[in-house]
Amino acid sequence: MDHILDKVRSIIESPMHDLDIIVDSVTWEVEGKYNYLKIILDKETGLDIDAIVEATNIINPILDEYDLIDEEYILDISSKERG
Repeated sequence: MDHILDKVRSIIESPMHDLDIIVDSVTWEVEGKYNYLKIILDKETGLDIDAIVEATNIINPILDEYDLIDEEYILDISSKERG
């Protein structure tokens, strides 16, 4: 799975870079019977909900196009927590 996660990261980094968004992490988590592809994004100025929605609207079709993951999953895109 690590190789697939690396591929996911590589295909989304360029379009996110165009929005000045940093791909902080891409992980696969299983919680109960659900699989989650979790993508954490960051930005120098921080990310608001509109930026997350914009990023999701870009990432989702890219993942559909490449179809790298055979299992069903929930796409979870969020911003990095700031302390």
